[in-house]
Amino acid sequence: MSVDMDLFKDLPDLRTPRLLLRKLSLDDTPDLFAYAADREVTRYLDWEPHSSIDDSKRFLDGVIEAYANGEPRSWAIVYRDENRVIGTGGFLFWDQVARRSEIGYAMSREYWGRGLMSEAVPEMLRFGFERMALNRIEARCNKRNTGSMRVLEKSGFKLEGILRESIVQKGELGDLLLFSILRREWSAG
Repeated sequence: MSVDMDLFKDLPDLRTPRLLLRKLSLDDTPDLFAYAADREVTRYLDWEPHSSIDDSKRFLDGVIEAYANGEPRSWAIVYRDENRVIGTGGFLFWDQVARRSEIGYAMSREYWGRGLMSEAVPEMLRFGFERMALNRIEARCNKRNTGSMRVLEKSGFKLEGILRESIVQKGELGDLLLFSILRREWSAG
């Protein structure tokens, strides 16, 4: 299978019944800040809440630069009914030799519990297995983040183990759960 090496320069839109996943832009700064400043959203993530709109702009500048360099980055997750960016999700790296990557995501607390991330993640998986020709997609989450665990399990990920005290989040050592899904599991699922 041939892989388009400019895949992330020309990151395509993905659609689900309720969501549009598209490239992020500087126009998304206010929507991004609205949820990235929420301490509950970042509670189990390894980045601090944005303290100013400039933090969100700097984040977006980095994403846009990564797109230009063809590096894996997130999509904006847009709730189509409101045409509003409510989160981000995407690939964190791409090991083309081992044909593996890792996904990550975050979503506005206002939209939790509606099954929206469980709708977005399968489209990211499809992109990874079909367009990036991956064999393995990983995800890590804080062992206290039950919402994220449910999203991964619903999406077909299998728990592989606990990475004990492997991350510092908000000044505290924490355990991460390592999940993965293989191409053959995704194809069968």
